[in-house]
Amino acid sequence: MTRYKHLGLILPVVFFLSAAAGYSSAQTWHTVKWVNDGDTIVLTNGWRVRYIGIDAPEVEHENQKAQPYADKARSFNKNLVLSQKINLEFDEERRDRYGRLLAYIFLEDGSFLNSRMLENGLAYYLSRRPNMKYEKRLIKIQQEAMKIRKGLWRDWKEEQGRYIGNQNSRRFHLGTCPLAQKIKLKNRIIFSKKWDAFYAGYAPARNCIHEFWSYE
Repeated sequence: MTRYKHLGLILPVVFFLSAAAGYSSAQTWHTVKWVNDGDTIVLTNGWRVRYIGIDAPEVEHENQKAQPYADKARSFNKNLVLSQKINLEFDEERRDRYGRLLAYIFLEDGSFLNSRMLENGLAYYLSRRPNMKYEKRLIKIQQEAMKIRKGLWRDWKEEQGRYIGNQNSRRFHLGTCPLAQKIKLKNRIIFSKKWDAFYAGYAPARNCIHEFWSYE
């Protein structure tokens, strides 16, 4: 009798742990209700989801004009996921400072949406420690898109300059940016072009590089 009584206590715990594990299970599917832009969506259950490892151009909002390829990125994303079932795969960090879930997105046919955005040149790689599960894969895909001048890399033109990257954050700054001067010397890496920084998997620090696309 005592043994069964103990079982009665153990089974609810096992069920709870199984349910918690199912939250990130490969068999859990969700339906997309809304597409904000090329890297953010809203699910029918109300969850806001931000794609890990990529940053798509900003769409027009408030007083900010749309960045190049922003509308194309949103349309591409929308055509693939709106009203469709997707699977969310999580990494070390579950949410960002805005409360959005951070996830890798997989479609029912097995497609990895984060990589497809990069593959089509509709986003660039954005490192976000400690979420590094697919870092090498995503950077390689971006490099291939850059080589064939796909999407936002198509009409790229720029003169040489000086940019300082932070090897810890994987962000790059203008050489004249005050924040760049605060980077420890051992963590600095110098780029002569924004293109080279992107190719190496660095993303622009928006607080000092507001216009980082080069089409002039």
